[in-house]
This record gives sequence, structure tokens and C-alpha cells, in this order.
Amino acid sequence: MTPPPPPQPVATTPPQSAEPLTRAPVDAVRARRPGLPRVTELLLSAFAGHRGTTFRLGDLTLFAGSSGSGKTTVLRAYEALARLGGGAGLGEVFPDPSACVPERARPDAQRRRGFRIGCTADGPEGPVRLEVAVQAEPELRIVGERLSADGLVLLETALRDPRRRAVQAAWHTAGATAVTRAPLPDDRLGTALLPLRVAGTTAGQLRVLAAAEQMLVALRSVFPCDPRPERMRDPVPAGTGRLLGGCDNLPDVLGRTRSECTRRHALLVDAVRVGCAGPVADLLAEPCDAGRLVRAVLGRGDGVRTELRRLGDGELRYIALALVLLTGPGVLEADVPGEVPAALQCLTVLADNLDRSLDPAQRAALLALAARMCERGHIRLAGALSDATWAAGVPGATVVHLRRD
Repeated sequence: MTPPPPPQPVATTPPQSAEPLTRAPVDAVRARRPGLPRVTELLLSAFAGHRGTTFRLGDLTLFAGSSGSGKTTVLRAYEALARLGGGAGLGEVFPDPSACVPERARPDAQRRRGFRIGCTADGPEGPVRLEVAVQAEPELRIVGERLSADGLVLLETALRDPRRRAVQAAWHTAGATAVTRAPLPDDRLGTALLPLRVAGTTAGQLRVLAAAEQMLVALRSVFPCDPRPERMRDPVPAGTGRLLGGCDNLPDVLGRTRSECTRRHALLVDAVRVGCAGPVADLLAEPCDAGRLVRAVLGRGDGVRTELRRLGDGELRYIALALVLLTGPGVLEADVPGEVPAALQCLTVLADNLDRSLDPAQRAALLALAARMCERGHIRLAGALSDATWAAGVPGATVVHLRRD
């Protein structure tokens, strides 16, 4: 595979200093963290409106820009890599692949056009880079993939025969032969298939497996979230499972969190008290429709309750996002690797339209909550918003400004 051109860095604006929140020093908290695999860079070599671009990701990263600047596209690329890392097929991940091709990309002699994305995952194995080249036209297929670390190519695939629905793969062995070669399907991420194909009998193979595992763990622990108030107002069936990305089943999940972890629920109530009008004594779920459904209500004190369906869009989105930040993979509909202990997982929340419908007080309170939770090391947030001037001064936040050009 012809390697993508080296990405160019994008300028970021670190927030100015502000009064510290009540918490342990950042360096002390990070020193206690295990080596949690996490995505530290997104590589958009040629994807929709982005070319030759590297986005560096911190624990709390905000992509800011006007409509059409490509901030949603960045999160879409991240989500696509996450789904590929979880084993999803190319057609599931890219239902409209032509929309991912840069607008001015010209087809080659065989009328082929495509796009290239990738990422870097840091962890116990150090920085590991993944680069993927996808052909979108005339047929959707992966035509090249590269997994590398410390300048050593651990896996490389290339399309040798367009008539076959396979790519030729070669991975590092460092045994009797330097590499092992075998065909892999062209509709799946090769890195996700390595644990099934690499024996792990040589030091080189073990290194390949360790790097692939780090990349997959970092990618799979992702929760795309964009709360939809219009879907959150109606009662829902009890026992609907983990929280969906649109937070449709918020009332049922609230019942779970209230009974399973009283401490986190108390923190959620404190957060809601800041972001909702009027007194807030509790946030709970109660049965209705003869127990077949459950609805969410705010306890106002003195026995007064307000159904969440009466709240405004901003209040509903604020409650949902606060719940996401204060809970964990066991409550969210995320493809976290079950074979990895919870203490070694780091969930990344992808929040598109983070500031939609929120007033200034709600935005400030939500971002302060995000900073506190991200600093603890087991949750990260990458959010897209239209204006980041209100985010200045939040400790630990990285703001990436995007322009339409």
C-alpha cells in the first residue's frame, strides 16, 4: 500500500488559566493511572473536507467551528474507525461511501476514488499508528492498511488483484521468516482479524498481537452521543437495557443508576440542580401504565414532582449529557471489550452538537463536570460545538478551531 502523505498539524488553542476546581492536581491523578489504551491522534489524510490533517486528542477535546467547517466529520471518522475496530463490515460503517471522498478527488484510469483515515493509539506498547485506505468507487473495499509502531511496520495489506474480494496481508514475524503472508477479506479491518490469524509463537508475533490489542481496545471503547429531546419525553418500557446514543430510554436507565450506585446518583442530582430551573431534590424513575412503562420525573421537594416531558430541550439535553459523563460502560450502549477489566478501560464519548439548546449557565456547568470526570482518567470526551469562546479557562480542555476553508 502506498503510504498516505504525512499529516500536517492543526493549530489548537489551549484554554487560559482559571481558578482551579476542587480536585487533586492533574499530574498526581495521571501518575496514578494505569496505561489505559486511548486514541491520541486522528489522521484524516483524505476524508470528506479534510486533507493531510492530524487532530491531536486530549482527555477533553472540543472541535469548534461554523456550519460546514467539518467538526462533525471529525467525529464521524472517529466513530467509523471505532466500528471497524469492533469488527463491523465496511458497508455497515460507510452506507454512503461517496460522501466520504474529498469533493475534488479525481478518479484514476480505472475510475476509482476513495478516502484515507487513521489514528494513533497510545498505551503500554507506546504509540501505535493505524492507516486505512478505502476505495469508495466503483466498489467499496479496503485497498490498503498499515499498522506500525516505532517505525516498524507490523501489518501491511494491499489490493493485488481487483478481481478478488481479498487483500494480500503481510505481518511481522521475526522468526524463521521475516513476515507471514496470507489473504484477508477486503471488507473488514485487518487489525481486528489479527488475533484470529497470528499464532503468537515468536517475539515478533507477540509484538504484533500486543500492538493490535492496544489499538482495538482504544478504538472499541467509544460511545457516540447526541441526545434527542423529542425522543426523551415519552415513557419507555422497563428493562430496555443500556443507554442509547440518542438517550431515548433515559427514564429506564435512570432507574438503574439510582438503585445501583447511590453516590453517582447523588452527583447527578447535584449536577441537575445547577442546570434545571426551580428546586431539584431528586431525579428518579416511576412506573406508569400499570407498571408496563416507566417515566422520569424531577422531585421538587414536599412531594411535588415534575415529569421530564415538561422540561425544555436544553434541560433534557443537559440531564442526558450529565448522566453520560457520570456513569460508565456498564450503563452505556458502547462496544467495550469485555475481556479487558473495567479498571483498564477508558471510554471515549463522542458528543456532536455538544452546545445545542444549552444556555450559558448549562454549558459552563456541563463543561466543568466534563473536566472533572475526564481528569479521573476513565472517561474522555470529544465534542463538536459552534462556538468555543465560553470554554476558555477550563482546566484540561483542548480547543481545536476549524475553518470552512
